[in-house]
Amino acid sequence: MFRVAFACLAACLLAAPAGAGSRQALETLSGAYASAAPEPWGQGAWGTRSFAFEGGRWSLTFTLALDPRMEAKVFSFRTFGPYRVLAPVAGGTHAADFGEAHAADFGEELKFVTLHAADPALVAAFGLAGCGLVPGVEKDISESGCARWKKVAECGTDHDLLAMDGQGRLFFGERPRDNDMCTPDRRPAALFPHPLLRTTAR
Repeated sequence: MFRVAFACLAACLLAAPAGAGSRQALETLSGAYASAAPEPWGQGAWGTRSFAFEGGRWSLTFTLALDPRMEAKVFSFRTFGPYRVLAPVAGGTHAADFGEAHAADFGEELKFVTLHAADPALVAAFGLAGCGLVPGVEKDISESGCARWKKVAECGTDHDLLAMDGQGRLFFGERPRDNDMCTPDRRPAALFPHPLLRTTAR
């Protein structure tokens, strides 16, 4: 009986907040969200995303690997900053699947990369050879940039989409192949179909 009651309490705490998907709900996100499972990122690569939100700020850690079990990791990228939720994006799959997806701007105050791969050919294939990375050591690339990550002075804001469905799952926009979302005209036109689940309650 107590086990059932505890399970019910946990489900209530992690359920979608009232008004899930509304601009107010997205502006006041609190807690941690993570990939439900490793996600396919194309060309045989897989990735996981881990976000945290609190007080109008966000953080992200993205890890990419060459296998769905995330054992052959290549790199991790980390950033954080303030975020703003803007106007709803009307029409298309946004309205059909999520009620409303919103444009959202995510500030990136600092950027960090950690190299996990040791194979020089693999490092070069991902464009990381010239970044001065040491395997297992996080490096601040905010001023230098690295591969397709531009320096903060050139790209300090990610222009994205943000949506929450009725189950409280979070969705971001589908990133372009060149990873460039540095200006409003580069904002995605569709949502990335893989959800983020809230892993901590408010």
